[in-house]
Amino acid sequence: MAEQQPDDNKQGVRLLGILDIKNTPCARDALLHGAGGSVVAGLVHFLATSRVKRSFDVGMAGFMLTTLGSWFYCRYNNAKLRVQQKLIQDGIKNKVIYEGTTLDPTRKSRDQ
Repeated sequence: MAEQQPDDNKQGVRLLGILDIKNTPCARDALLHGAGGSVVAGLVHFLATSRVKRSFDVGMAGFMLTTLGSWFYCRYNNAKLRVQQKLIQDGIKNKVIYEGTTLDPTRKSRDQ
């Protein structure tokens, strides 16, 4: 028997052949939120009207809106976090560079 080796190709599940859910940030969470939103929207509409086809349409609309809303919210927060991390990294780098020199901003406040 051939030995089973772990798969070195770390390819995740693809949705419609284009979106790699495992490696795309926020994709998994957005799809899970969308699924939950579609169930809630469709079920509430069905309980209110008892119209099956229209409830399915409302569920699909709920899926699209919830998925896109969750996707954009998550991506926006990730972009904000990256900007904050970049500012902190630059600040730490500048502190290391200027520490102990005449350009050190903390030294000026102590000398006065």
